[in-house]
Amino acid sequence: MLALIISTMIYSAAPIMLVALGGLFSERSGVINIGLEGLMVIGAFTVIVTTLTLEASGVGAVSVWIGLAAAAILGAIFSLFHAVASIHFRADQVVSGVALNFLAVGVAVYAIKLLYDGSGQTAYISNRFYRFNLPYLSDIPVIGPLFFSNVYATSFLAFALALLVYYVIYYTPFGLRLRSVGEHPQAADTMGIKVLRMRYIGVMLSGVFGGLGGAVFAATFSGNFSATTIAGQGFMALAALIFGKWHPLGVIGAALFFGLAQALGVVGPSLPFLSNVPPVFLLMAPYVLTILALAGFVGRADGPKALGAPYIKGAR
Repeated sequence: MLALIISTMIYSAAPIMLVALGGLFSERSGVINIGLEGLMVIGAFTVIVTTLTLEASGVGAVSVWIGLAAAAILGAIFSLFHAVASIHFRADQVVSGVALNFLAVGVAVYAIKLLYDGSGQTAYISNRFYRFNLPYLSDIPVIGPLFFSNVYATSFLAFALALLVYYVIYYTPFGLRLRSVGEHPQAADTMGIKVLRMRYIGVMLSGVFGGLGGAVFAATFSGNFSATTIAGQGFMALAALIFGKWHPLGVIGAALFFGLAQALGVVGPSLPFLSNVPPVFLLMAPYVLTILALAGFVGRADGPKALGAPYIKGAR
């Protein structure tokens, strides 16, 4: 039973972790990104449409992986709406992010109706991500059944990228520049760092990871796309970013916390100590915990100092 909870927790946490890491790039550069939900929608839409198209052309199992790459690229392009509005035109970053969310759903639903003869949803893809047992490692006593049995490849992808982001942010010149423009852009500018360029890169990386997170969710859980495929997971990722205090390792922990809440909603009815709890309460648990986490920790979580402030060269 414990193995079932942990494996469900890990694969539920993977999309949240990826999207929160995207938000980390944007907000570490000083740009608030409320539009993570919209970036997930674009990623989910892209992976399903790309995979269906490639499957119809006879590409086969690799089509879903190509769909993931396409979702990351289209997510980066779509995030440019937020980047141009908030960085170039200095629009309110919260309003721009909210507009991105509405725009994503509208564009995706319109495109689906256009591509699939007025239907509100796509067909199911054949080449989804499925559970598997990792050879040799799944045979290790205790650890094997917990962490290497009934796993998804996307879970390993999410953890590998999280560790890569940690290295990039804290151990590379790029990460140092990104953090500096989010903390003190004027000082970074005097050191020769292109503040606006770094912020564009930060927002576009949020598009890459946001699109990838939405694609992982659609290709792992739903298998098709409709207007309700992504329903609040982007906001949950935003909460994980704040709960994790804008740190990659904190994001991993927060994503696992929300993943556990989602796992209890899935496997809770089969657990003896939760069998009497109405299922609707278990399904509500992740969203309630999101509110509680923000209410309890947002006041003590210090974000980048220049977060939300547009940069004007020469201004003090």
